[in-house]
Order: sequence, then structure tokens, then C-alpha cells
Amino acid sequence: MELTRVAFSFVLCLIITIGRLEAQLQVGFYARTCPQAESIVREEVRKAVFSNVGLAAGLVRLHFHDCFVRGCDGSVLIDSTPGNIAEKDSPINNPSLRGFEVIDSAKSRLESTCPGVVSCADIVAFAARDSAALTGGMSYRVEAGRRDGTVSLASDTFSNLPGPTFDLDQLTQSFANKGLSQDEMVTLSGAHTIGRSHCTSFSSRLYSFNTTLDLDPTLDSAYATQLEQICPDSSNDTSLVVPMDPSTPNLLDASYYANILANRGLFTSDQTLMSNASTAQQVRHNAFNGFLWKLKFAAAMVKMGQIEVLTGSSGEIRLNCSVVN
Repeated sequence: MELTRVAFSFVLCLIITIGRLEAQLQVGFYARTCPQAESIVREEVRKAVFSNVGLAAGLVRLHFHDCFVRGCDGSVLIDSTPGNIAEKDSPINNPSLRGFEVIDSAKSRLESTCPGVVSCADIVAFAARDSAALTGGMSYRVEAGRRDGTVSLASDTFSNLPGPTFDLDQLTQSFANKGLSQDEMVTLSGAHTIGRSHCTSFSSRLYSFNTTLDLDPTLDSAYATQLEQICPDSSNDTSLVVPMDPSTPNLLDASYYANILANRGLFTSDQTLMSNASTAQQVRHNAFNGFLWKLKFAAAMVKMGQIEVLTGSSGEIRLNCSVVN
């Protein structure tokens, strides 16, 4: 109990310290200009998640994919045009990324209440926080003040988003490029405890692992058999999906780490966390102390939400999240 209190105090101090590092973002940014902002977003998220709980994972992932490409600037929301393929239509994001309609609904209400005030980037950050809380995670205070970017390129996704086939070194470097530590990488990977995956993201582990083995030897054989029943060999059917965490697919909990300990990490990038003594130890700690992991996850989400933000006079406040003003 004493250790838990110390851990809680440490993470709380970390969240406060992170907040002070980016003075232009602040909790309660819209307190005077649009005091209903966060409650409006929360209402729209709650309505969407109660209708389709899978959207919670989609909204958490939307924030991650936004922040890792050009920073947390809402560029992932911009539609493609005849002359440009935008981030949302990259094969990394389409058809798997979802939740856009929730952001649009919140934005529509906010424009009616506080025209031209609340950025799309902040709506995405609020929605991710609310989604995490609604699925059993810790709620946390979101600093706001982000402004929206005006550029969205599908080509940027390939060099910035970590893929499901990444090994530990690639994952660590990808997160380091964004100012996130290896520990924060392991912590944020726990978001894979909710949501679903298309078969194409992991089928190589089942049927074409390398030149000598079809099945990835780090994948539990019984689990592999279950996956093969859902995802037939050579199928490119994008409608075929499996839960990321079969035991509690709609709860933001530490069972993701228990799955990895049992060789049931779905992606290569999940199971690879056991390939190094340091990250393996973090997996074990998270698996056996879910409360502490939730605190760490909240702190890591706050830090991720500060990646390369636009503030002040940079960028714009988009009136329609899918179209540059």
C-alpha cells in the first residue's frame, strides 16, 4: 500500500512537471472562451462509445496517429483532395482508423456554441482521454491550446508511424524520435488492450514467418490455431478482424501484458517487448500492477499529447475538421 501511494505521488508529480514544460498548453485553456468545450466532447464520446464500444479504441488510436505524424495538429482528420492523398487515406490508416464521425459531431456542436474557438487537435486529445476513462482507464487532465495544421500527406505516415512488424530496436527508435522513452513506449503499447486488428496486420506470423518457418515460434500454438480459424491463409478480406485482447477486449486494463507473458501478443511489435531484459521486466511489472500501469499510461498520454504542437499564432482553428480553412 505504501509503495502504491509513493508510485501515485511520483506519477502525479510527473504529470504536473510535464505540464510545466510546455507553457503554451494549459489545463482549462478554454475556461473563458468556451467553458463547455470539454463537456461537449465528453458527451459526444460517451454517446458514441455507448452505441459502439469499439470506437473508444479508435479514438485513442486516432490521437496516437495524429501526434506521431507532424505532431498533435489534427492533420489526420483532413480529407484527401484530387491533388493530394491525405494521412487518413494512407494504407496504414485506411480502413483501420476510425472515430472521425465522433470528432465531427463534437466539432459541429462546438462551432454552434463557440464559433472558431476550439481546435480539432484539442478535440482529438479530449476524446482520447474520455475514451480511456470510459473503458476503465484513469481519467487525466488534458492541457489544451493546440492549433490545427494545414498539411496532411499520406507519405508522412510511412516514416513516422511504428508498424506491427517492428522489432524492439525499431520501436524504441520510433518513440525516441518523438521524445518518448523506452519505458513510455512499453506503457503506451498497453493501449493494445482494447480494440481490434485486421488479419493482414499479423497474418505473416501465422503463414510466412521466415524462409524456414511458417509459424512465428514466439506465438502460442493454441492461440495461433484460434487466429488461423478467423484469418485464413492468403486472405486479403479487410472485413476480417480479431480483438487485440481476447479476454477483455473492451477494458483498458493490464491483461495486454499478461497476454505477452503467455506468448499471446498479437503483433510482432507486442511480443517483441519480451526480447530484452529491461522491457520484459516492465511487462511483468505492468502485468502484476495494473493500477500503477494505468497511472503511467495517463502520464504518457499527457506527454504524447505535447509532441510538436502548434500554438499561439501558428496553424489555424479549423472550422471543419476535415477541410483546411
